[in-house]
Amino acid sequence: MASLALAACGGPAPIDPPNLEDASSDQIARVEPLSWWVGMKTPLQLLVQGPDISACDVNVSGEGLRVKAVHRAASPDYLFVDVEVAASAKPGTYYFIFTREGESFKYAYQLRERRKGSAQRESFTTADMVYLIMPDRFADSDATNEEGFSHIVSPYDDGSEHQWTIPFLTDKMDRKDPVARHGGDLKGIIDHLDYIEDLGATAIWCTPLLLDNQPAESYHGYACADYYHIDPRFGDNALYKTFVEESHKHGLKVIMDIVTNHCGTAHWWMHNPPFKDWYHVNEPYMQMNALFSVYMDPNASKADRDRQESGWFVPSMPDMNLDNPFVLRYFQQWAVWWVEYADLDGLRVDTYPYNEPEPMSKWCKAVLEEYPNLNIVGECWDYNIPQLAYWQKDNPNKNGFNSNLPSIMDFPLEHAIHQALNEEQVYWDEGMTRVYTVLAQDFVYQDLSHMMTFFANHDHARTGDTFGADPDKMKLAMALLATVRGIPQLYYGDEMMFLERKDCISHDGAKRIDFPGGWEGDQTNLFTAIGRAQAPALYAQAADLHDYTRTLFRWRKGSDAVQNGKTLHFLSRRNEGARNITDNSYSYFRYTDKQAVFVYINNNRQPRVLDWSHYKEFVEGPVTGTDVITGEKVELKDGLSIAPKSALIVEFDR
Repeated sequence: MASLALAACGGPAPIDPPNLEDASSDQIARVEPLSWWVGMKTPLQLLVQGPDISACDVNVSGEGLRVKAVHRAASPDYLFVDVEVAASAKPGTYYFIFTREGESFKYAYQLRERRKGSAQRESFTTADMVYLIMPDRFADSDATNEEGFSHIVSPYDDGSEHQWTIPFLTDKMDRKDPVARHGGDLKGIIDHLDYIEDLGATAIWCTPLLLDNQPAESYHGYACADYYHIDPRFGDNALYKTFVEESHKHGLKVIMDIVTNHCGTAHWWMHNPPFKDWYHVNEPYMQMNALFSVYMDPNASKADRDRQESGWFVPSMPDMNLDNPFVLRYFQQWAVWWVEYADLDGLRVDTYPYNEPEPMSKWCKAVLEEYPNLNIVGECWDYNIPQLAYWQKDNPNKNGFNSNLPSIMDFPLEHAIHQALNEEQVYWDEGMTRVYTVLAQDFVYQDLSHMMTFFANHDHARTGDTFGADPDKMKLAMALLATVRGIPQLYYGDEMMFLERKDCISHDGAKRIDFPGGWEGDQTNLFTAIGRAQAPALYAQAADLHDYTRTLFRWRKGSDAVQNGKTLHFLSRRNEGARNITDNSYSYFRYTDKQAVFVYINNNRQPRVLDWSHYKEFVEGPVTGTDVITGEKVELKDGLSIAPKSALIVEFDR
């Protein structure tokens, strides 16, 4: 950073733009952010890339915009231009004028008008169910965007100005290959929004849709090659906006999956970064150590922390250096740009604890200053509850660190659900005691309403496989997901117990399977009731499980007790000889002052008979309510039998 210089910003008045030539691609290769808006709180700093662009002085033509400072990078092919956007600035086209050695050229830049109420946009909450989709594996509705070829793209929706070419896309489509592209796209998701809405979901989280141009395994999108453009194999920026608009028409919020920790080795800046420390350079190569404890551990060595912060995630994903202020500003603006451009409802941040904590705290703060009500959930993959709680906003950490991150993903609960439902011969701390124990530690978390609960996502084995293709276990997991505290997230296909492919050795490829019916020519179509009813043996349980899930989450949309209520839970014990062991059942109330939901999870191979005196501290029995699944009236009282491997969910007024 010592080589950084601040250019003089004074000089003559703006030259009349009509008398100047437009910048060619040989003069300016790109400008990011692609555009901006009036009335933003986020400061605007343009990244300008072009051959020897650092030799230029920069000015701007038009009232309301002013070049505050020009920063020269280590590479002569970059400028960072601080732009002041006055409160009086009007939407329209402004011209940045670049001058060197008596030669001048202009670059048109759009300043847009914000949507009404944009800054106060609401976000995803406990009222939502988030449906997680891997777009390449969901549905293919556009056969024209699948093969590898160069693409002309534009920063503007009409495709008019400053076009440039995305490099040749090398990772081609082959549905037989579990780690190749399979062809799913944005149009495919749009065409099936009615399915997602009907299931009871109220929000969609797609794994990254931005350009990933790795030569292999680019389908997942987590190795970004261009932060401002949708991958052409999914669609384009304008189609992404359409996807958000159409989702909103279906009552579905949209959460964008973003990665600040790393890019891909195919990113356009890798061959010529602005600064040598734009990303972490480790020679020889150094892998991160996935040691999240280094941030809160008073005994941690600097060597361990440095490796965690600056080691690469994998060799194909360079680790970004957020300690560089220009990198940090770049990612702050980028997140704000996508929220504003696409009208997003929230963000999910991948590999959150791999980032440098202090800069990421500033990143969160900057985004929330622009959008105070926006929810951001971080992937903090940690089964240690105090370490997980460390990352949530306003947690009283002893070292004073505040992440400013509103929501965290509940990995301990996910882990406990899988362990519990796979244990039948259980003792003190096994079976449903595991779920009880995790929820008993809710006192550690700063804000339970900002916990994202789940039992699977794109990085985990398919739940159908871990449960041995047992539909009863799937229903128990679904019942828990629909009724415990937090914001539930469901991985696509788990509503029908999708199983992993058995014809490949790639674990990731095996679990990220295609949704049957999403491709022309699929013999099975699980998007429709008829297709589910006629499904082959592999999906024999699809119709029943789909309807069970649909019933639960459509009901949940109207349950204030589940969305906003408190929890009172009970664990049963029984004697077996001289030993007192867990009964492997778990029951709890979700409740408000006016409404209550009683949930009984029977994880046994035998029925269980209700002893209502066990719950008399909450309400004396008997109690009459409605069975959420059947819609029938149920009397909660002594002697009520709960079937083996089943959940009883009863809603009643208090």
